[in-house]
Amino acid sequence: MFLALARKYRPKSFAAVAVQSHVAGTLKGAIARGRVAHGYLLCGPRGTGKTTLARVLAMALNCEHKRDDGEPCGACPSCTRIWSGSASLDVVEIDAASNRGVDDARDLRERAQYAPTGDDRYKVYIVDEAHMLTREAWNALLKVLEEPPPRVVFVFATTEPQKIAQAAAPVLSRLQRFDLKRIGPADVRERLAAVLAEEQVEAEPEALAMLSRAADGSMRDALSLTDQVLSWGGGPLTPQRVRDALGLVPEDETLALFDLVLDRKAGDVFAVVGRLADHGIDFNVLLADFSDLLRAQLALALGGTPPEISDRLRHELAARAPRVNSADLVRMLVMLVELEPHFRRSAQQQLLFETLLVRFALLDRTVDLESVLRGVMGAPQGGPAGGSAAPTRAEPARAAPSVREADVRTAAPRLRDSAELPPVVPASAPAVGRQAPRPPAPVAADVATPAATMPAEINRLAEFWDEVVDVVRRGGRGTLASMLDHATPQAVSGTGTVTLAVDTEVHGDAIAQAAEHVLAALRTRFTGVERIVVKAQQSAPMERLTEESVMHGRVTQLRKRDPVLDAAIDALDLRLLP
Repeated sequence: MFLALARKYRPKSFAAVAVQSHVAGTLKGAIARGRVAHGYLLCGPRGTGKTTLARVLAMALNCEHKRDDGEPCGACPSCTRIWSGSASLDVVEIDAASNRGVDDARDLRERAQYAPTGDDRYKVYIVDEAHMLTREAWNALLKVLEEPPPRVVFVFATTEPQKIAQAAAPVLSRLQRFDLKRIGPADVRERLAAVLAEEQVEAEPEALAMLSRAADGSMRDALSLTDQVLSWGGGPLTPQRVRDALGLVPEDETLALFDLVLDRKAGDVFAVVGRLADHGIDFNVLLADFSDLLRAQLALALGGTPPEISDRLRHELAARAPRVNSADLVRMLVMLVELEPHFRRSAQQQLLFETLLVRFALLDRTVDLESVLRGVMGAPQGGPAGGSAAPTRAEPARAAPSVREADVRTAAPRLRDSAELPPVVPASAPAVGRQAPRPPAPVAADVATPAATMPAEINRLAEFWDEVVDVVRRGGRGTLASMLDHATPQAVSGTGTVTLAVDTEVHGDAIAQAAEHVLAALRTRFTGVERIVVKAQQSAPMERLTEESVMHGRVTQLRKRDPVLDAAIDALDLRLLP
């Protein structure tokens, strides 16, 4: 009788269960030391060994020739019946997907009251797909899980433990939980090689690698796919045979699509993808392969080691490395991740994939907002030799705020060159929290390295007040700077007296006591400043907060905090969304 590889080579001992040694070792030790719990919850992805471990546990508990270390013999009649899934009075397997109601749970609870068939045996109930049980079913089992009859063990297996936590959180505290790992490609490849050697089938390493990648962490899927390939025809297992049997996309086709993106041939995308569609390609597989290719290319671009790919593909990607930009690869992967949840459910997968490739091919026509903002601020793009300009701040250089690259198509070629950026002009439409247009703020200087000074005038003083406050803050007086944030320059007399208006007398007294530090900060930017006078304003009656006033205050704070964003709000007419 023919047995599928997944059943024929199901492990018969804890040691034979691949990768899950942290679970197998604990269960084996519990049996050897007589510390078997009454309930276990095995969680993990499909095909990682949950049901197998449950059966091996049942075999070990009821084995007629159990070893001292807790391993079952795997050959006695009891082990044989349990391993093959045949009828056994002491081991019952239940599929919770089809027995999920409260009546099924009550029936299970009543059956658990019967003693095992022998004094040295255990009754083991294996409940697969346990997350499918209803809340009422879990409530019916709650008492028997808390105080089970002697020599009764419950083993629940699930791929979605979070659903059990949502439906029946008290159950989790009554079970020992074990989380099984995904099985890596290397372990899958090693297991497949051993199985095929046992089956006396030759296999090329690349064919095994393709099967391990297609299994996606599931040993059962790997063996099932191998069975499928072996049914395709006789002879050794080759990469071409695997592609033909599983409908995988040839690497040449994926590389050809990648070359269209690198060569910016957006118009050729539709013909190439259409040809693949005519050959019955699975677009889910194609999208997954293309994402793996981009991920491997990004790893190479960043100087890392690419994931599990063929030697030929690694060589091809290394040859294309000089033509790609790591920033563009990151943007492509972000677009792909955003598309994937909708892609699998869409009835227009070909159109979505074509659109995605076109967007990839047109990345060179998008505008990098960071470069636009540098141009708006008047920051130099490079030194005399074309290199990056050094930061002009005395503080450590900070990267510009992370702004996602926008697909701004209009005037893209012109905006690409910072030297041709248009002057900043006020936008026609009003924006929430909009202030009057003003020229870009010069970079603030530290107290130790004063910048070029200018005569003190009230308009200039109001314009550069934030820089004065920033100088005070960098001088190590954060409390004083916070108070100056709420101060407003009101007047500058001919004798060099600067009048500041503050909200409260407390702030006024504190600023007056630290007047020498305020004067030092003012003199880094302005000449002719001799003294300061602080006046406390009478507090205005409290106004009713509105959405508009809150948004206005938030925008004002953001503009004060970041000069790049401040200039961007004026130049690009940005609005703060609620």
